[in-house]
Amino acid sequence: MHGALEDITKAVGNTPIIRLNKVTKDLPAGIEVYVKCEYLNPGGSHKDRLAWNLLRRAEEAGLQPGGTIVEATSGNTGASLALLAAVRGYKCIFVMPDKMSQEKVSHLRAFGAKVVMCPTAVDADDPRSYYKVSRRIADETPNSFYANQYHNPANPESHYLWTGPELWKQTKGDLDVFVAGLGTGGTVSGTGQYLKEKKPDLKILGVDPVGSLYYDFVKSNRITKPFAYKVEGIGEDFFPTTMNLKILDDIVRVDDKECFLMTRALTREEGLFVGGSGGAAVAGAIKWARTRKGPLKILVFLADGGQKYVSKIFNDDWMREHGFLDDTPGLGTVADILHMHPKRKIVTTTSTAKVKDVIATLKQLGISQLPVVDKGKLRGIISEVDLLRHMVSGPKTASSSIAALLEGDYATVTPDTKVELLQNVLADARAALVTDREAVVGIITKIDLIEFLAKKSADVPIPKPRVSKRKLTSGKHGASRRA
Repeated sequence: MHGALEDITKAVGNTPIIRLNKVTKDLPAGIEVYVKCEYLNPGGSHKDRLAWNLLRRAEEAGLQPGGTIVEATSGNTGASLALLAAVRGYKCIFVMPDKMSQEKVSHLRAFGAKVVMCPTAVDADDPRSYYKVSRRIADETPNSFYANQYHNPANPESHYLWTGPELWKQTKGDLDVFVAGLGTGGTVSGTGQYLKEKKPDLKILGVDPVGSLYYDFVKSNRITKPFAYKVEGIGEDFFPTTMNLKILDDIVRVDDKECFLMTRALTREEGLFVGGSGGAAVAGAIKWARTRKGPLKILVFLADGGQKYVSKIFNDDWMREHGFLDDTPGLGTVADILHMHPKRKIVTTTSTAKVKDVIATLKQLGISQLPVVDKGKLRGIISEVDLLRHMVSGPKTASSSIAALLEGDYATVTPDTKVELLQNVLADARAALVTDREAVVGIITKIDLIEFLAKKSADVPIPKPRVSKRKLTSGKHGASRRA
């Protein structure tokens, strides 16, 4: 039949670009935001492009029909691989973290794929993690292909060969900023490389969820403690080799609530039925654009659709249960903890400070740790444990700088981070540094959280803290601030 496609895989790509109008109405004059609707691909996401290239390269390497595709996936890559596998005659085994929506699991099983669930809240190198389990299954399965999207160069290659050229053709180069959520890195790395080659002054902006590693590493070149978050498909707790962070001109981060409220707004105000990562990307783009001046044309990548999140993001009961609706009381936010002592001032030091001077500061203030900030940028944290280790581990002097002693044993949060998430952070990290637009505005330790939770409970009276003659407001293990 004239005009018919050979099969469903030939329908991948050529997704439309749409201008946003309502959710962007408060942006500075001259700033326009457009979205690339990748959720309109037949597999429901941009991963259709990745799956095409993964299988192309696998078949070139000798993969034959009847073999088994194994992959660790948050759902979208699996859906795209399952679609192609159905057409080309492959079996599929997918391994997923258990935070994924039931719709995603059911979607994969609808194509006849086997789905294995793994715990979300474990380290990437834990044998129970979905990365490790998928690798083991691939090793144990005869005639299998491990797609390995986190380390397969065919991932960014697919976007360099396909997504980038398509965007350039559609926009005719009339584009100033490309925005994408940061996951495996394939989209931002491949598309970003192509666009930069065509237009070197074009900006590449990455969006990362609070709890992921990327933001802190880009901003401070330090690996901090990751922690669990709810938005799916973006952010990582390790560094995939498919991610080229050097391609980024800037990075912005968003929390779960920002992601989900924007996702709902895009659907209800713009008619775009997108998933949480799309909401995250638009929320990040708008947050970044508010501090810029026009004229500026911004294109945001919408990775997947909302049908896989009906039981979560678009379910008021689920949103309310997790504290994401404005009428939900919850336990509060990090800002509420900081407000317990509104007169406290954050005390920081620099990486060039001498050991003896930092020791003197800790002693004077009666605290155990200090954030390290150079020219307004967070560089790490220094604690009495680090200083002690320095002084007893060899011929070290008190006149040395603390630069080599900085630790990444902390997590960063924002004032809007929910207390429920903060509990998970402090279970594993030494402290939580609170940053607002890169500035350090507070530091929260376990004792601060305990005090806050106790004050919220009418049944637990809080004894008044003993105040020394120096009028200090924090104890030996309290936050590094004074009145």
